[in-house]
Amino acid sequence: MSKANASLSQPSEDAVHRAAELAGTAVEALPEGRLATQLDEGRPLRIKLGIDPTAPDIHLGHTVVLNKLREFQDAGHQVVLIIGDYTARVGDPSGRSAQRPMLDPAQIDANAQTFMEQAFKILDRDKTEVRYNSEWLRMESDELFGLMARATVARLLERDDFQKRMAANEPISTLELMYPLLQGYDSVAVEADVELGGTDQKFNLLFGRDMQSAFGQPLQSIMTMPILAGIDGVKKMSKSTGNYIGVTEPPEEMFGKVMRVPDANLEEYWRLLLSQDPPEGVPPNEAKRELGRRLVARFHGEAAPAAAEEHFNRLFVRHEAPEEVEEFRVDGEVHLPAALADAFGMSRSEARRVISQGGVKRDGEVLPPEPLDYPADQLDGAVIQVGKRRFRRFVQGA
Repeated sequence: MSKANASLSQPSEDAVHRAAELAGTAVEALPEGRLATQLDEGRPLRIKLGIDPTAPDIHLGHTVVLNKLREFQDAGHQVVLIIGDYTARVGDPSGRSAQRPMLDPAQIDANAQTFMEQAFKILDRDKTEVRYNSEWLRMESDELFGLMARATVARLLERDDFQKRMAANEPISTLELMYPLLQGYDSVAVEADVELGGTDQKFNLLFGRDMQSAFGQPLQSIMTMPILAGIDGVKKMSKSTGNYIGVTEPPEEMFGKVMRVPDANLEEYWRLLLSQDPPEGVPPNEAKRELGRRLVARFHGEAAPAAAEEHFNRLFVRHEAPEEVEEFRVDGEVHLPAALADAFGMSRSEARRVISQGGVKRDGEVLPPEPLDYPADQLDGAVIQVGKRRFRRFVQGA
């Protein structure tokens, strides 16, 4: 059945059912009924995700949409992963109150390579078409002018982010106005049937339909995915706010961070990361442990969770030092604030404050505020702990 004919008829019950399954954890699948109609065409759909590699690492927040892409792959559809090496130079204005700084092209390329390797921990590499949008966006000026002529400033200014900035009398650069135009043209270039993104990307995703219409292409459907809160339970998971869990973090670090997720966010984490509800009748602490085990196994293998959980128990249940502690060399007279500053990467004033507040331990015993100077032989072999999670073994000698 052709795309034109399919759009004139009601989708089958089977297609409606399959569309509902694929849209399971999505916030919206728009326009309503469009995905079912597309599925009724009986062909693999082209599922687009555009990623601007502004940072090298993937965190669990990114995996929400990557998990959905994998569902489409498992259902027999073609995932098109667009690396926005060109749009990353422009900077996505979504959720921004000011223009993003322009990135160095070499850094963008390096980030893209790291991002892809991490994305393939979730996606099937053999079923993923990877494209760089510099293939079609690095265009001559007459092509660019022709592209710009297909959109109006009024339409671009409809986005909420721009409305808020205009109301606050904050500047909007012409470059930022170009972003949805360029991202929308990505959908034209790859002939996307479906585009995925977070809820903060809704304007950009819908603008892809505008661009396909302007070029006479069938219009994609869009699917917006929830945005995962960070381990603070409030802000969007982000490396810049420090509330993230990276997919390449060591197993013990990943497990420990999962254990910091607020109880109120547990259902969200289980549903978005594992597509399941938390186990019924289980205390929140055990539900977190099971979530941690499953995530660590997913990204580090089935043998990793036991050691990661034991590391957590050693530090936070039995309050013992970890089995392996990085060594720090000391010699002569050791001025403790200076040694802590060098060993733990803090300022001397911060070190003094932590000492005065009883936040430094030697072999599990709190060090008093005074003295601050120790002979090196008194600290030789001692495990020095700052706060709950940082340890160094002081060893005498050059």
